[in-house]
Amino acid sequence: MTIVALESLSFGLGRMAEAAAEAGHRLCLLTGDRAFYRHELAVLPPEALDVVDVDTGDQDAVRRALDAVPDLAGLINTTDTWSLPAAELARERGLPGPDPESVRLLRDKRRVRETLHAHGLSRSTALAVPPGPEGAGEVLRAVGLPAVLKDSAGTSSRHVWIVHDEEALHRALAEAAEQRLTGALFAEGFLAGPLYSAETLSWDGATRLFGVLSRQTSRAAVVREEAAAFPVALPEAERAGIEAWVGRVLAAAGHERGFAHVEFILTADGPELVEINRRIGGALVGEVLCRTLRTNVYTAMMDEALGRRPALLDAPLDAEGPAYGFVLVYPERPGVLKGWLGLDELAAFPGAVEWFPVREPGESVIHVGDQRGCTGMVLAEGRTAELAQHRAWSAAVRVRPVVVAGP
Repeated sequence: MTIVALESLSFGLGRMAEAAAEAGHRLCLLTGDRAFYRHELAVLPPEALDVVDVDTGDQDAVRRALDAVPDLAGLINTTDTWSLPAAELARERGLPGPDPESVRLLRDKRRVRETLHAHGLSRSTALAVPPGPEGAGEVLRAVGLPAVLKDSAGTSSRHVWIVHDEEALHRALAEAAEQRLTGALFAEGFLAGPLYSAETLSWDGATRLFGVLSRQTSRAAVVREEAAAFPVALPEAERAGIEAWVGRVLAAAGHERGFAHVEFILTADGPELVEINRRIGGALVGEVLCRTLRTNVYTAMMDEALGRRPALLDAPLDAEGPAYGFVLVYPERPGVLKGWLGLDELAAFPGAVEWFPVREPGESVIHVGDQRGCTGMVLAEGRTAELAQHRAWSAAVRVRPVVVAGP
């Protein structure tokens, strides 16, 4: 029988195919752009999975593609963009899957903030803001400064502005008015403290925390993710507190089953939510989880797709695996990517350094202010997340994307 993935994160296909085979099924990827998965497809044998080219933005086209899948047993999705269509299609076909209404809530960051505030799990609520200068007064009155402006349905840190003064607020509102937002603009209070994410798995009220990922973002007002490391070494009491807190947050937001990637700020008064992604973490997070825990965590995804409690929730996990850090590599300016300098130097660095390309030479890099501009990632291991991060960063600074002006 076949388990279908309606698009996916750019990394993890190999692990997913292995997990599907272990469950006795075959993985089939429906995609509108197989180039998005070029690295994984280049290293996987052709027989590892089936790839079907279809306009995944067209629900009827996806329905026809599903009709052609032999012995469809389950439908999964690991992205934010296709999470709601996947839930609706699973419901239509009587397949196991999340409640579409729950997914719809989690895709709306403003509603999530309002919901958590109503449950006493967020200090402040969210404020809908019209893009443009007319929104400034209401932000100043109801939220104050510093503040964060966000697209309610944004992904990959796109359309997120941190504003510390009135000049920055007016500038961000003007920029937002020029963008094509996926959802609607809203404002919320700025949270002071380091940024982390909790990597979790839930099933009917039980939530397991696999670990906490550190996250580094750019210092610019427009947020861009730069680096991450896993697992952060936390005192046991603090880790237990985060696990209990994230369980309450997910329950309040209606996330009952599956992976969640929960971003939070560890403030002076404890964790405060940034956002919830009802999926496994992006970039190399899934790979890092597999390596650190020494198991294929994607087996839980297959269990969920088949409607059964994931064995990973109760399995003893090897906590002695190495820690990992990875750094996203961006060009300094937009242009056509010609390649990278410094890749031949990576083997000299400690930490079993690896290079994971995201783009290939000849591609145009239009946006460099968010994750769309990432050309590749440098991964390194160490005994602790801190050491792994230092190793990854030292190696990554030697990799320089070469871009030239477009035609």
